[in-house]
Amino acid sequence: MIIDVHGHYTTAPKALEDWRNKQIAGIKDPAAKPKASDLKISDDELRDSIANNQLRQMKERGSDLTLFSPRASFMAHHIGDFEVSSTWAAICNELCWRVSKLFPDNFIGVAMLPQSPGVDPKTCIPAIEKCINEYGFVGINLNPDPSGGHWTSPPLSDRHWYPIYEKMVELDIPAMIHVSTSCNPAFHTTGAHYLNADTTAFMQCLTSDLFKDLPKLRFLIPHGGGAAPYHWGRFRGLAQEMKKPLLKDHLLNNIYFDTCVYHQPGIDLLTKVIPVDNVLFASEMIGAVRGIDPETGFHYDDTKRYIEAAPSLSAADRKKIFEGNARRVFPRLDAALKARGK
Repeated sequence: MIIDVHGHYTTAPKALEDWRNKQIAGIKDPAAKPKASDLKISDDELRDSIANNQLRQMKERGSDLTLFSPRASFMAHHIGDFEVSSTWAAICNELCWRVSKLFPDNFIGVAMLPQSPGVDPKTCIPAIEKCINEYGFVGINLNPDPSGGHWTSPPLSDRHWYPIYEKMVELDIPAMIHVSTSCNPAFHTTGAHYLNADTTAFMQCLTSDLFKDLPKLRFLIPHGGGAAPYHWGRFRGLAQEMKKPLLKDHLLNNIYFDTCVYHQPGIDLLTKVIPVDNVLFASEMIGAVRGIDPETGFHYDDTKRYIEAAPSLSAADRKKIFEGNARRVFPRLDAALKARGK
């Protein structure tokens, strides 16, 4: 089985964006504020939005199951207050749940959290419990910078985040560390802010003893881990100067990387530097980079091809990356698949 651990609902019906625009307008003009019940999207509209987009490309590229969460750039936690974020997250999570019910063999949910700058993270716990216990989701996406590029929150190692972490450990779920839109003009959202955040999250964990406190906590750092694999020697050296344990002992029992790296040399480096047990297959398709690479004739985000061509990987390695590691890092995914006889 080919499991893609990083998929977003980027092709949702336009009615969702229209409702969101009304919600944002309602922040300044309460009379314009829509109700959640005003959003009407039929099952047929959901089927059309998936079948002709994500599902078609999954079949073309040979993947079977996608871990599916709301569109990352649409999370926009910096907009409005907690009530705005809570309503928006609930709507987006419900749509992903409905997709997972319509296409149970192809999609399973990962939750967006109703984060808001300056708001205690424990306010996210009811949403986590609902998505995991009622919707059958298998993980969450955690935004380390709800401010949208201004980094006003404490580092991930701070006890500020512990209410979410403790709930993750209780429910035995991992978190993908994933920021949203940048409203800081210095940081392009997908070309800078995302990769900055991946690298920053890794370094925040490196400089702390977070995983001594919470040894069962698991993070998935997307987009190949940002700069971490490429500068592995730098991070090893910094850890050494800080008198931290070797990275394999300090971080790699708790941190994993996905394969959203959009060229062969990048995947070759990732799979050579990072232990195979810490690499999970992902494409983020249909996402930030949708075009066709003129050097190969294939889509940049057709990452399965890169894994298949990586010279350092054995057949057993590829099986871990494509399926085994995902089932281990996401135990609820493994349980759901076993319940279906897979």
